Amino acid sequence: MATLHLLSHSPFSDERLGSCLRLLGADDGLLLSGDAVYALRAGTDTLRQLQAAGLEQRLFALEEDLHARAISSDLAKAVDYPAFVTLSLHYDKVNSWL
Repeated sequence: MATLHLLSHSPFSDERLGSCLRLLGADDGLLLSGDAVYALRAGTDTLRQLQAAGLEQRLFALEEDLHARAISSDLAKAVDYPAFVTLSLHYDKVNSWL
């Protein structure tokens, strides 16, 4: 069952990102929002973790949060809120890492 995982907390404050990456299935997606988009900052260990996770076409980031934090990424596909809703309907389950 494919799951869309939602992360919104800074990857530098705890281990949620690492835990999420360990649990991701081959068909699961990951959406970064809020401070979680800091994981996409160039030169960080978190970016290297995301690159190593093999998330091609399954890594997303809320466009609004990328802009608010002046982050750009070729690794994650930027999505707006309507696209977020579409993503949540595409996956069987949505898991928010609170």
